[in-house]
Amino acid sequence: MQEAKTNLSAYLERVEAGETVVLCRRNVPIAEMRPIARAPGTRRKLGQARGTCRLAEDFDVLPEELLTAFEGKLS
Repeated sequence: MQEAKTNLSAYLERVEAGETVVLCRRNVPIAEMRPIARAPGTRRKLGQARGTCRLAEDFDVLPEELLTAFEGKLS
């Protein structure tokens, strides 16, 4: 497991290349990293996430002291 922690990025590169990596603890397999099958050339439709992100009505309201600091009017 320590080797997996140390070399995670190298293992992920191997998985991205199509290889399956088996992680073991004391020579006992406990997990498997493998590429996720994706449909080639599949793209999301534009606007598919419409309405899922909501902002608070006052998202752009700043406290007065912060606003003056941004404007360069430090006291």
